[in-house]
Amino acid sequence: MASLLLAVIYLSFISLGLPDALLGAAWPTMSQDLGAPVSWAGGISMTISAATICSALMSDRMTMRFGAGRVTAASVSLTAAALMGFSFAPNYWTLVALAVPYGLGAGGVDAALNNYVAIHYESRHMSWLHCMWGVGALTGPYVMGYALSGGQGWPWGYRYIGFIQIALTAVIVVSLPLWKARVAGADSVASAVDDSAASGASERKPLGLRGVVAIPGAREILLMFLCYCAIESTCMLWGASYMVMGHGIGKASAASWISLFFIGITVGRALSGFLTMRLADHEMIRLGQALILAGIVVMMLPLPNHLGVFAGLTVVGLGCAPVYPCIIHSTPAYFGEENSQAIVGVQMACAYIGSMLMPPLFGLIAQYVTIDLFPWYLLVFLALMVWMHESLRRKRA
Repeated sequence: MASLLLAVIYLSFISLGLPDALLGAAWPTMSQDLGAPVSWAGGISMTISAATICSALMSDRMTMRFGAGRVTAASVSLTAAALMGFSFAPNYWTLVALAVPYGLGAGGVDAALNNYVAIHYESRHMSWLHCMWGVGALTGPYVMGYALSGGQGWPWGYRYIGFIQIALTAVIVVSLPLWKARVAGADSVASAVDDSAASGASERKPLGLRGVVAIPGAREILLMFLCYCAIESTCMLWGASYMVMGHGIGKASAASWISLFFIGITVGRALSGFLTMRLADHEMIRLGQALILAGIVVMMLPLPNHLGVFAGLTVVGLGCAPVYPCIIHSTPAYFGEENSQAIVGVQMACAYIGSMLMPPLFGLIAQYVTIDLFPWYLLVFLALMVWMHESLRRKRA
């Protein structure tokens, strides 16, 4: 039973990643069809992020009341409905409106699933599950490309992903009894029950944002998350531009080579799952931070044929791989299972704040100063993340 539930969760993580890159892949076509300026994609993505932050902050209250299984099912169904709505949207403002349920669904499933896995499963599964998110994120653009190249248009790209989300919703609903069962055997960190009545939800009240930040060490782990997502999202958004404007690499080549960063994250998380069998979460985080530093240093080296930037971004991706899942997995150990859902929810909110605000900040630096500061910008957030991690270890280890 535990293995069957784990399979459902793996499918859920793939599904979580599927829609993430759809907007970027489809927007050049969507903007023409809808008569919207190219820059207006930011309005949709920021609306999604804002709704995701709100949903993540509510996750503790919702999970206590309904349980992780029901919250996940409802969140995936909400995302599926929004994606199907995208496929029928007649104009830009309909997309903005649909971005609200899209973000609410994404934030709900992200916070609920991450905390559930952190409590019930070993660290290797957290790494492999986030690797599955990478598989989904890499697959989504191919689905959109299939629809576009086949002459079906971007609506069918969203529709295909919407159908997959609907099917997953049905699978999660059928699996709801498994979420209430005790997780036993090698896959379990501790035997615990999932849902509201059995998990003792009546024994405490939701912590809320103030309650979370008042816990010693919570501010440090939240800032770690913000810094990590600032590094990851800045590389995702500006890595190709740094190649073009900072190193004179051709635009088409840069668009292809930036995939090295995503490959580094995906492959790194697959490898991290095996490494967690020998290394503790905090050791994995330090290893990831060391690799990020190595990648940044390599980017700064004047190596021939742009080898430095290619190898550097790949190594930064490998370094990013263990950090996100291991921070989440270590949360119940640092703060207790009774507080972990609230803290993971705020972590997700901080993640989206970092992803939403820090790349545009670097965009201003690139425009008004120089894009050559790209590796130094990453280094600042890495230094702050390392400082916060070591401070957390002193307070909670």
